[in-house]
Amino acid sequence: MRVITPTSQRTSKILVEKREVRIPPVGLAGTINVPQKAWALVVFAHGSGSSRLSARNILVADALNARGIATLLFDLLTAEEEGDHNNVFDIPLLSQRLGGAVLWAEREPLLTALPPGLFGASTGAAAALVAAARLGSRVDAVVSRGGRPDLAGPALDNVRAPTLLIVGGNDYGVIELNEQALKRLKGPKALEIVPGATHLFPEPGALEAVVDHAARWFERHLGAKRINQGSEAQR
Repeated sequence: MRVITPTSQRTSKILVEKREVRIPPVGLAGTINVPQKAWALVVFAHGSGSSRLSARNILVADALNARGIATLLFDLLTAEEEGDHNNVFDIPLLSQRLGGAVLWAEREPLLTALPPGLFGASTGAAAALVAAARLGSRVDAVVSRGGRPDLAGPALDNVRAPTLLIVGGNDYGVIELNEQALKRLKGPKALEIVPGATHLFPEPGALEAVVDHAARWFERHLGAKRINQGSEAQR
């Protein structure tokens, strides 16, 4: 791991180690936040036109850090690739990058023991679902925020990781796409609709509702693996 600027910060009285990293093979820029006694990892996939600096994803990541969950936010494309608008909607490419980041995290000393989950927003949700289908048991949970799961195509039928779809109540059209996708998912699944929210959840309290739903889903499914690992260690 190539670390640029290791720092530390406090999130809700929890000490969090922050590192800027480069993810091979193309050197994608990323930020990992690892709380003290972290017990899980969530890798983020941002939506079209966004980056690892997405204010909404950072807010979600900070909330997860406060609950003891490490996070990795990274750019799915290089600066040169972003110049081609088609790459922003290239779900196979984006899912490949996301899957590569999960495999990279498995080898990093700070992250290797942490059960991984994926958090995807908008088109990033499609990339997360395709990556989950490809990685199988390597991904333990998926959360989609305002996602376009329909863009995952046939991969939806192969997703067995516990998946939560979160949609705004006023995100017309996208609600229906998520309802259709929910029927195709094979593992544990749920759809949460945030009343009065639109696609980007800018309404007062809307993003906080997303945080609450996502945190509970990860605690339920990633936390279950932590309990199982602890039980096996005591045998």
